Amino acid sequence: MKYIIYILLGILQGFTEPLPISSSGHLFLFKNIFNTDMLQDLNFEIFVNFGSFLAILFIFLPDILKLIKSFFTYIFNKKKREIVKNDFKYCMLILVGSIPVGIIGALFKDNIEQALNIKLLGVAFLITAISLFLVKNVNGDKEDKDITYKDAIVIGLLQMVALCPGISRSGIVLVGCLLCKLKKDSALKYTFMLYFPVSVASMGLGMLDFLENPASSSLLPCYVVGMIFAGIVTYFSYKWLSNLVKKGKLWKFSIYCVCLALFIFIYFR
Repeated sequence: MKYIIYILLGILQGFTEPLPISSSGHLFLFKNIFNTDMLQDLNFEIFVNFGSFLAILFIFLPDILKLIKSFFTYIFNKKKREIVKNDFKYCMLILVGSIPVGIIGALFKDNIEQALNIKLLGVAFLITAISLFLVKNVNGDKEDKDITYKDAIVIGLLQMVALCPGISRSGIVLVGCLLCKLKKDSALKYTFMLYFPVSVASMGLGMLDFLENPASSSLLPCYVVGMIFAGIVTYFSYKWLSNLVKKGKLWKFSIYCVCLALFIFIYFR
């Protein structure tokens, strides 16, 4: 039974992580509904987040390796700078887009999470829903090379808002990309390229906590099973999201977020 529960929690994390419906918001909601020690387990959260990270890393690995190679080629090989300048600029756009959330997250993330209550979570889901619906008919023509530093700043500021559980990071960043007139493919790629700096920073902090409070050896197999399921489900969840974004059906997630908000307001009235 214990393994089944950890598997289900891993599936929940994997399913919600890439989708624009806030995985942290779902976790907070489930904590309030079930009030179980498993959902309060920070070590398990670290493991399942790592599983999701590995899945998304696997999907974007060719792009990441290409960008890393181009970045160092631009710095150390002047003769090839013209060839890799667009990729180097893209790396800088990722950096610029990650700075706002990095600063605010380092300073206020704990305060934001402590201030959150279940009714505010419902409001946050509504904000996500409205944001997704606003871009229902938005179509852009910018490709990767056309993204500007102004776009990166605007998108980065929107990503900062997603520090509040219930406001989906992938959702709000996708909305920002589409409002900046990026093509759907380019919007999806930039959204998840911005995921990596945030995720690596969060996992780094999580590992520090893990080292201070290591998991019980009896729970490690459960954690690993949950992590595996989280990774597998994240992979297929992303593929589903990718198809919906390309078909212009991102707004459908707004219906789900509205229903979730209404459930919160009624259940916790």
